[in-house]
Amino acid sequence: MVLFAFLILVIAAGAASIMLGSVAIPFAEIESALQGTGVGTHEQILMNIRLPRTLVAALVGINLALSGAILQAIMKNPLADPHIIGISSGAGLMGILVLLLMPEATVLVTPAAFVGAMGAAILIYVLAWKDGIRPIRIILAGVAVSAFLGAGISALMILYSDRVHSALMWMVGGLSARSWPHVAMLYPYTICASVLALLFSRHLNILQLGDEMAKGVGLAVERTRFILTAIAALLASSAVSVVGLLGFVGLIVPHAARLLIGSDHRLLLPASALLGAAVVMASDTFARIAFAPVELPVGIIMAALGAPFFLFLLRREL
Repeated sequence: MVLFAFLILVIAAGAASIMLGSVAIPFAEIESALQGTGVGTHEQILMNIRLPRTLVAALVGINLALSGAILQAIMKNPLADPHIIGISSGAGLMGILVLLLMPEATVLVTPAAFVGAMGAAILIYVLAWKDGIRPIRIILAGVAVSAFLGAGISALMILYSDRVHSALMWMVGGLSARSWPHVAMLYPYTICASVLALLFSRHLNILQLGDEMAKGVGLAVERTRFILTAIAALLASSAVSVVGLLGFVGLIVPHAARLLIGSDHRLLLPASALLGAAVVMASDTFARIAFAPVELPVGIIMAALGAPFFLFLLRREL
C-alpha cells in the first residue's frame, strides 16, 4: 500500500511538473501531445522543455535517494548522504574539471564524476577507520573531505574564471535547460545501478546485523561493502554529472520512506526510489512557479528543506 501511494505521488508530481510553469498547459493538450496529435506552441513546450526536464528530475531523484539509502546502510549512519559526506563533492570536482578543461567532451563527465566519487568514498573510509568504523567519525571525515574538495572546486573556478558561467548553476544544483540528451545520458546509469542495488538488497539487510554476525552467516563483508559503495557512488555521480551538486535528497527521502515502510531494504529501496522521484519533481515545480517569472535552482529548495532536517537528526543522534 505504501509503495502504491508513492507511485501515485510520482504520477501526481510528474503531472504537476508538466502542466505548471510560466505557461500553463491544460491536461487535454498534454494527452494529445503525448499521442502525437497535438499542434502549436504548447506541444513544443511540452515535448522539448517540460517532459525531458521532468524525466531528468525523476531519474535524479531515484539516483540520489537510492545512493543515500545504500550509504546509510553500509556506513550504519543515519546522517550519511552523498552530499554531506563528500561523495558528491568528489564527483563535482572531477565533473567541473572536465567541464572547464574539455567543455565539448560531455560524454566524459559521468565517468570522471564516478572516479571522483569513488576516490572521495575511499578517502573517507581511510580517514574514518580506527579499530572499526564509527558513525560520528564518518561524518567528521566526510565534512573534512567535502571542505577540501570544495576548495579545489573554488580554485578551479577562479583559475578558469572566463569559463565559469557554465559551472555556476552546476554548483547549486539545477534542472534549467535539461533536455533529451541529458535523459539519454542519465537513464542507462539509473537502470543499471538501480537493478544492482535491488539485487544486493538482501546483503544490505544482513549488514544491519553487524559485521561479526554477517561474517557468521557467510557474507564477505568488506567485499560487499566495497561493491555497494561503488553502486552508491555510480548513482550519485551520474546524478551530479547532469544536475550538479544537488544535496539532501539522499538524506531526507530514505528516512521518510523508512518511517512508513520499515527497514527491510527489499521494500525500502524501491520506496526510496519512488519517493525520491516525487520529491525532486515537486521541488523543481515549486522552484519554477514560486517566484515566477524568476526561476530558482531546485538545489536551493532542497537545501531549505534538508538543512533543518539534518540538524534535527544530528541532535537526535548525538
